[in-house]
Amino acid sequence: MASAPLLSVRRLRVHYPKRGLLPWTRSLAVKAIDDLHFDLQPGEILGIVGESGCGKSTLARTLVGLQAASAGSIRYQGQELIGLNRKQWKPLRSDVQLVFQDPLGSLSPKMKVLDIVAEPLKALMPELPADERKARARALLARVGLGEELADRRASELSGGQGQRVGIARALIVEPKLLICDEPVSALDVSIQAQIINLLADLAQERQLAMIFIAHDLAVVRQLADRVLVMYLGKVMEQGRADDLYERPRHPYTRALLEAAPVIDPEGNAPKRRKRIGGAAADPGQLPMGCVFHPRCPLVEHACVQSVPGLRKVDGADQYAACHFVAAGG
Repeated sequence: MASAPLLSVRRLRVHYPKRGLLPWTRSLAVKAIDDLHFDLQPGEILGIVGESGCGKSTLARTLVGLQAASAGSIRYQGQELIGLNRKQWKPLRSDVQLVFQDPLGSLSPKMKVLDIVAEPLKALMPELPADERKARARALLARVGLGEELADRRASELSGGQGQRVGIARALIVEPKLLICDEPVSALDVSIQAQIINLLADLAQERQLAMIFIAHDLAVVRQLADRVLVMYLGKVMEQGRADDLYERPRHPYTRALLEAAPVIDPEGNAPKRRKRIGGAAADPGQLPMGCVFHPRCPLVEHACVQSVPGLRKVDGADQYAACHFVAAGG
């Protein structure tokens, strides 16, 4: 019997109002997230991938209560999160933590590193004495690979990689069960990216952490994720076990992302992209009819323009794709 999911998302929508260019024109809704479904099991790492503007960061902020949902359900250990106010969220903050995309922009530049890492304990575990908070912060800084000499530095004095390690330590200090990482390596050099990904993988295993790892690059996610969810313009295009999705992608958009993934140079030079995805993504406030990917899809047919494909299970695999061609073998 399958265990109950740690996190369960159903029919999630986040729509923003968008005014028309002229006062008498009709207002439109920007569909940042539209009808999103997924489950996350305890200890599982889910990679969420898609181009910029597909709704990934909006999803991260919505999952931690920083962005209001328009509709749907987000259940954490069976508790509904949508509609909770700040006071109702507070008991859950220790369980659900977020690592931000900008490693230095998310840290107070004038605060010392030790104080930044210890600060969540002061807010969420006020019963701990100050010396205990600092001792825990020092131990965690050492675990994420930062030496004692950095504890008294200010955040403005850190490199990007050091800043992201501090951000990870700050998130982990309250011992969460779920860590949401919003493109945590996109602002870092390739060599530093690998170090941070390896660190996150080790920490997830040590602490039995469930993790949502958001990225725009399938090559980055492959090193870490158990399952992968591919998003495009707020919708799920494909999801499934990482091995299945990489070895036999079923959606044309997933194939395009894989073909565009950078090739790592063994000499250590900057990675090179193999192929660009044709066309440009539509305006989220004016989505095309039918499948949202059809204007860029090489397989487009009349049905793709006329109707929205639902997520269909792929025969013989724990894999789903929102494509009219899945039934024909993907």
